[in-house]
Amino acid sequence: MRWWLAFVAFPISAHVLSMSTGDATVNGNRLDYILRVPYYEVEQVSHPEKSLMEHIRFEGAHLQHQVCFRDGDSYVCAADYLFDRPIDALDIECTLYAAIAPSHVHALHATKSGKRDQAYFDATFTSATLRFAPPTKFGIAVTRMVDGARRGVGGVVQLLFLLTLALAARSRRELAALIGAFAVGMIGGAFANWQPDPRFAECAAALGVGYLAVEILFVPEGGWRWMIAAVLGGFQGIYLALFSRGDLPYFIVGASLSAVLLCAVAGMLMVRRVPRWAAALPLAAGLFWFFVRMRS
Repeated sequence: MRWWLAFVAFPISAHVLSMSTGDATVNGNRLDYILRVPYYEVEQVSHPEKSLMEHIRFEGAHLQHQVCFRDGDSYVCAADYLFDRPIDALDIECTLYAAIAPSHVHALHATKSGKRDQAYFDATFTSATLRFAPPTKFGIAVTRMVDGARRGVGGVVQLLFLLTLALAARSRRELAALIGAFAVGMIGGAFANWQPDPRFAECAAALGVGYLAVEILFVPEGGWRWMIAAVLGGFQGIYLALFSRGDLPYFIVGASLSAVLLCAVAGMLMVRRVPRWAAALPLAAGLFWFFVRMRS
């Protein structure tokens, strides 16, 4: 089986950490919503005052008024909605990634009578339901672990990391070491409470993928791959911590379990079956990602 062909499908975006925020305030059957996007993200968007809000839909809502304007380094859209009945839960569909960038993430925070809920949307997760009833501790734990598991393997960058890691293993024993180092790095990065400049984080992660690919290609007997795996896991953890909603332990446990499982399955299928030169594909992807992000 030529599992290395999966790498061909990886399009690397210039803005891996592209993000916007939204604040929704519920009052009876009325919803006030404010969208904030870094201005440089919308410079290439045609008619952002119209196209941005077309990609955010609240089920059952009737738009009453909308205004968009530049506010310093941000582009802001404010809109008022009315519902036919008081709002108990918000069903939301968000496809902002289609208007801004394929890797765009929208963080939406909603408030009703002092109760809060939030959701994150990207090309993988385009819909969510926000509920304002206080959940149980068990419900929170299960929900956050499931969210983490989906996020851990739910994006192009995450899959690139994991498949490169699986490709790097020369034996099942080494695969276990690489997966362990990656998982430790992920957990450490998530709890490091460090938020570096997005460009630095992306460039470092891209170089990490590229360096691991170089090791596979030109240093077949190299013994330090586990260290690169830990570094990649660290940047993965830093990235995933952005989506934790304050329940980081549950979230990162779910993310780590899903990442470890996928990497283990891919590694078992790829060990000694994939030619070493296949690492040229993640090498090219990592370098392309690095140079495009440096120029953006």
